[in-house]
Amino acid sequence: MTPDASATFIGNATIMLRLGAFTLLTDPAFGAAGSRVHLGYGVWTRRLRDPAMAYADLPSLDLVLLSHLHGDHFDRAARRALPPTLPIVTTVQAQRRLRRRDFAATGLPTWDAQEWQRDGQLLRVTALPGRHGPGFVDRLLPDVMGSLIEWEVDGERRLRLYITGDTLYRPFLSEIRQRCGEIDAMLIHLGGTRLLGLLLTMDGRQGAELTGLIRPRLTLPIHYDDYTVMKSPLRDFLVECGNRSLTGVQALGRGETISLSSISRG
Repeated sequence: MTPDASATFIGNATIMLRLGAFTLLTDPAFGAAGSRVHLGYGVWTRRLRDPAMAYADLPSLDLVLLSHLHGDHFDRAARRALPPTLPIVTTVQAQRRLRRRDFAATGLPTWDAQEWQRDGQLLRVTALPGRHGPGFVDRLLPDVMGSLIEWEVDGERRLRLYITGDTLYRPFLSEIRQRCGEIDAMLIHLGGTRLLGLLLTMDGRQGAELTGLIRPRLTLPIHYDDYTVMKSPLRDFLVECGNRSLTGVQALGRGETISLSSISRG
């Protein structure tokens, strides 16, 4: 039987990825609508929508990918639910803080990778560059990483997936395609998050620019309507992509599972 690949949208940036023998979770946030999370410097935001499922509803996980240590990506509910022995792959900065809380965190510098093998399958996670804020403001925010997930079966590539993390669009992100090759699918973090008038995550226009830059076969928008700080709705992104005649963009409903098995370029 040919192994399957799928993505299930739980809410915000929380995605369950089932890639053959491996099951991953991204940016775990399981707080209910109405719960508040801390974004640093005394700033809080309130969740507007419930996640599609609780951590207890998930199958056994192999690892967690954490793009950065902000409350809307790793909230109190997730901290209570995750077993401390579950591997977390994240930034070097977040690794230090998570290990102080006794989590099994590994920090990857940009362009470094970690691999796992099982049943003739290989999973590789490579840390990719990102920029969470404009100019000097970025230095005040947690380090953020994108992730390239590559899945191979018997030496044959089945999927190359780019998860943007909470980056802004910047031309230097073109290096991702130059170094990593063609991208099968992209999970793009949007929302146009604003604090004190500053844009901290891609809005619809920036998201469309990155989609045109990376040119994946499939683009799945996430991270756009769960918290009060998000000011750019999904429609902004869809309209911008339509204006640029970008194809392969698909909205993913909360709780929906999409197959990723047939999109590899080989």
